[in-house]
Amino acid sequence: MTESNPLSLVLGLVLFSFLITSVAAVPFIDLLYKLKLTRRKEAPRKGKVPLFDRLHDRKAGTPVGGGILIIVIVSILFATLFPMVRYLGVFIETAYVLKTELFIIFFTFISFGILGLSDDLIKIFGRPRKGVLGMDFGLSRKLKFFLQWVLGGIASFMIYNSLGVQIVHIPLIDKVIDLGPWYVPFGAFVIVSFANAFNITDGLDGLAAGLLMFALIAFGIIAAGNLDTPLSVFIALWLGSLMAFLYFNVWPARIFLGDSGALSFGAMLGLIGLLTGSIVALVVIGGIFVIEIASSAIQILGWKILKKPIFPLAPLHHSFLAIGWEEPKIVMRAWLAQLVLVIFGLWLATI
Repeated sequence: MTESNPLSLVLGLVLFSFLITSVAAVPFIDLLYKLKLTRRKEAPRKGKVPLFDRLHDRKAGTPVGGGILIIVIVSILFATLFPMVRYLGVFIETAYVLKTELFIIFFTFISFGILGLSDDLIKIFGRPRKGVLGMDFGLSRKLKFFLQWVLGGIASFMIYNSLGVQIVHIPLIDKVIDLGPWYVPFGAFVIVSFANAFNITDGLDGLAAGLLMFALIAFGIIAAGNLDTPLSVFIALWLGSLMAFLYFNVWPARIFLGDSGALSFGAMLGLIGLLTGSIVALVVIGGIFVIEIASSAIQILGWKILKKPIFPLAPLHHSFLAIGWEEPKIVMRAWLAQLVLVIFGLWLATI
């Protein structure tokens, strides 16, 4: 068998995954309606309605669970098609132990998805609890954060212990830092941070999914440059499925990712940064996610230290919404900013 062009395979996988998800999307949305997996109103029935609820409760009734669809389709396609890659004439290349790398990818993608799904189900069908700033829905923040650290720690430990990764490369100054065992908490921090950053960013129709689409294109190029066939194939399948989902997620959204998708996708983005050794590029390519979670942290500090908010509403995209920007305008401008960051991040990854 003659050797095939890996680029042709990757592009073909993007299109195939896009087609499969496109066909499955409408029946899946109908299923979510039947199962009543839809967003609920979070505004209090009595008293003053918080600004956040005034801006977002009009989205109540929209199905939640797009992340489930993408995780299931990508996982099945990856498990089915990757073993066939070598029979298509593509030589499998990776710097890691193949089976271990595949396990880490599946573990992170699915485990964070299950955690997010649990949170979604409790949000939809569980009873709200009284919180500091209003009613709390879903898993308690402390429990969810703890479980994220457990899952992120397991993934990071496997990268360190089984794949032998323990260094961080700083471009521009061309410095390599050997973290040794400290790589485990560092890697867990990266995974958990991006899981939460993505979750926080996923607040407007098409915002987080569109930003991720550009990020995956960038990391697909980086993974191909690193000759990492498993990661390239996974990213291609994930990208195609995400593009099909985005068709139904742009304003006005017919389906939301939910925490099942937000936590899984953010964690996977962090994991890809670790596996490709492109942590600095990850911070740049995922710059909008970093800015969003930083704005939330600043808002919390404002309440605790100054006893007043710094922004009209947090995270940052909610502030733009609060001052009167239209939702599609916020999303489109964020996508443009992301495109610039992707180009900058790719440049950093190649020097």
